[in-house]
Amino acid sequence: MNNVARLLAEKLLKISALKLQPANPFVWASGWNSPIYTDNRRTLSYPDVRTFIKLELSRMVMECFPEAEAVAGVATGAIAQGALVADELNLPYVYVRSTPKDHGLENLIEGDLRPGQKVVVIEDLVSTGKSSLKAVEAIRAAGCEVVGMLALFTYGFPVAEENFAEAGVKLITLSDYNAMLEVALETKYITEEDLETLHRWRTDPANWVPER
Repeated sequence: MNNVARLLAEKLLKISALKLQPANPFVWASGWNSPIYTDNRRTLSYPDVRTFIKLELSRMVMECFPEAEAVAGVATGAIAQGALVADELNLPYVYVRSTPKDHGLENLIEGDLRPGQKVVVIEDLVSTGKSSLKAVEAIRAAGCEVVGMLALFTYGFPVAEENFAEAGVKLITLSDYNAMLEVALETKYITEEDLETLHRWRTDPANWVPER
């Protein structure tokens, strides 16, 4: 496990961008019960965390997708993160809405994206990958090439891996569920019993029922 993954997991836990509540689970918008909730927008309020993420994402763009000619952020969570990366790399920037705007030009992509451009997509969180890949579809429909996607964090669901493979999109994340669990256990944020619960949840999150 690389040092960046551990460092970011530690930072996200510290500022409660990642919250773990195995005994008092959250309910996601999808209706899933979950012992974890992620809100990476909180990172924007902490300059040191914000800068760390900006620099690490920018470094990964240069290392993994040096051919990128533009940066696209996925609305709404990665709008700011994408803009920070584009600014750091001095590249054109756009963001992709989840649905077209319901007035004016009815844009799905905000900004000036030109056909033929090679685009790297920035995302804040990957769960099943469906919403992230909708942005990819929109960029491709605009006549551009998606060279890959970078995200802050992934739950590592097998379905996400399948969806990205099927879409032909290379996904790289700064941190992930396994790194988070390792750090959370070492820092006594969770217990061994909590760890077992968190492992069970990830094996079948859609059908997981919390123990009472």
